[in-house]
Amino acid sequence: MNILLDVHTHTIASGHAFSTLQEMVQAAADKGLQLLGITEHTSGIPGTCSDIYFRNLPVVPRHMYGVELLLGAEINIIDYKGHLDLEERYFRFLDLRIAGLHSLCYLPSTVDQNTEAVLGAIGNRHIDIISHPGDGTADLLFEPLVLAAKENGVLLEINNSSLNPYRHKTKARDNNLEILRLCKRYEQPVILGSDAHISFSIADYHWLYPLLAETDFPEALILNDKPEAFKARLKKNREETVF
Repeated sequence: MNILLDVHTHTIASGHAFSTLQEMVQAAADKGLQLLGITEHTSGIPGTCSDIYFRNLPVVPRHMYGVELLLGAEINIIDYKGHLDLEERYFRFLDLRIAGLHSLCYLPSTVDQNTEAVLGAIGNRHIDIISHPGDGTADLLFEPLVLAAKENGVLLEINNSSLNPYRHKTKARDNNLEILRLCKRYEQPVILGSDAHISFSIADYHWLYPLLAETDFPEALILNDKPEAFKARLKKNREETVF
């Protein structure tokens, strides 16, 4: 597979990452990417940017060094209804809207309540991707998530960083295998995410490739070599969004 995009990355604006925006885009260009998404953490993560950062995203050029740039946010799911910690009035400034569970912003409960939390985010019609659903932050039922994602035009991310042994995400491998098998069964596309917090990690999916091989996951259902198909999904989501 010829990797042409990575849409889950962070810069120094997120507070615990180590490269600037321009360094990230230059690295993407050096790796031959056509499309790079930069999705800073929202306010629930200590040290990240304030909401005004997202309000000012229109000042940033969307093409640099031959790479098309999507600027957005990784928004925290904060309760069992799937509410988010970024006000909806900021969403129109975001090219890309990712939502996910983070232990600093979400208190895990029963598997049913956790699943309802993610289903709420999937169903709010503003979210494009659910970040690292398989990382084990909360126990989830994956089949309802895959079916809801398919119905709502949302992608479930297979997150490379979650599988890095230093993260000690002991459930991540089995969870992501289950997500891949379900997405294969229901013909639901996935997005691979590096979750890069430094430029060297952009489009690094090497922890994921053994899982793709083990599940014999169809390349046709992976969007990382299909920038136009990925952008078409975003466009469709935007056409259906009403603020």
